[in-house]
Amino acid sequence: MTLADVAAASGVSSTTASLVLSGRARELRISEEAERRVLANAQELGYRRNTLSVGLRTGRTRTIGFVSDTVASSGLAGNMIKGAVDAAHRHGFMLFVGETGGDPVVERTLVEALHDRRVDGVVFAAMYTRSVAVPEGLRDGPAVLLNAVPATGSTVPSVLPDEVRAGRSAARELLDAGHRSGIHLIGAGPGPQDIPPNSVAAVERLLGLRSAFEEAGVEVVSAHRCPKWMPEDGYDTTREILRRHRPEALVCFNDRLAFGAYQALGEAGLSVPDDVSVIGFDDHPIASWMRPRLTTVALPHHELGVRAVDVLLGLFERRRRAGGAPTVIRVPMPLRRGGSVRVQAP
Repeated sequence: MTLADVAAASGVSSTTASLVLSGRARELRISEEAERRVLANAQELGYRRNTLSVGLRTGRTRTIGFVSDTVASSGLAGNMIKGAVDAAHRHGFMLFVGETGGDPVVERTLVEALHDRRVDGVVFAAMYTRSVAVPEGLRDGPAVLLNAVPATGSTVPSVLPDEVRAGRSAARELLDAGHRSGIHLIGAGPGPQDIPPNSVAAVERLLGLRSAFEEAGVEVVSAHRCPKWMPEDGYDTTREILRRHRPEALVCFNDRLAFGAYQALGEAGLSVPDDVSVIGFDDHPIASWMRPRLTTVALPHHELGVRAVDVLLGLFERRRRAGGAPTVIRVPMPLRRGGSVRVQAP
């Protein structure tokens, strides 16, 4: 079955049929009725475009590679991939996804394999915000780092959550609720060097928190570095704080730490938020199961995936025109209010 057969059945030219099947109908103002006829007839006749020959002719296969360091079926990674898939589909592209487990050899092999299959560009994604060694193969074509920054100098742009503003949002939520004393940080600090290994999020969240509290003239009582940000770390650190202080508010650098803090507070006979306010980061699924529901600053996984593909497609255009891409694109992190922050009496 040929393109000419589809065009004849649809009552349009072969050029029009080709543009519809390449996903460019709206871009070139082809009528919705003509688009519908072409797509319906192509499906009915069993027509399939020869993607390889089209790619050789146009220099574009309308495919994107997505390389992730974690299992694609996990919830958080899945949301980033879903965002990338949605954006790719909207622009008429197909997304190929591969998972590396963080193994540099697998990363290099997978990137090379994608280029061998003539993908138009690659999104290289990390599950948590961190610095990465950029695989050599990413220099062979348009590429974007997602949730990652290059460990050394690189021209590959990065799409990141806006962690500094997220830290400021968490601090402002407590300040606006009237908290001015008894505030403790769980996860990182007191200094910018006191962070989990290779964690960009820890550095930037700490910076945002510190700057907002300092501007308000509020002093943080204590800050505690936790290497793994797991519930047991939040539990142990909260117990350590309770041995020395009666906290008014706890800022946990992720929701799993906050889960552990809830348990320690409960064992000490303290309730959230009547006795102690708690705020977290990430909007992990665990936050919705905590009672009261945790107030947290959300990682916008779906929007991160969308923006990464949009930036990559922008790089395609810039290759045909003068100008470069911005080095870092920041995606806002929205505040999700639960019932874990108490408004102080004036």
